[in-house]
Amino acid sequence: MTLDTAEKQKLIESHQVHATDTGSVEVQVAMLSERISKLSDHLQGNIHDYASRQGLLKMIGKRKRLLSYIKDKNLQNYQDLIKKIGIRG
Repeated sequence: MTLDTAEKQKLIESHQVHATDTGSVEVQVAMLSERISKLSDHLQGNIHDYASRQGLLKMIGKRKRLLSYIKDKNLQNYQDLIKKIGIRG
């Protein structure tokens, strides 16, 4: 459910805005999306894991807030990020 260092590095390299970028909104959304997908897979097999379900809902809310921030700042970056990550249709 957590991301190891190699996975984080791969996500950072594919979503970074500039060479030294490690914490931009785009990178944060990509990492959250990866964690959400892993946790969703876990919860399909462990339906009574309510603590993890609550954590999943918190992550989804945080990703939603970050995406709305990107959408307010630059609509084109938002649309590109949505396509790149593969969420929302």
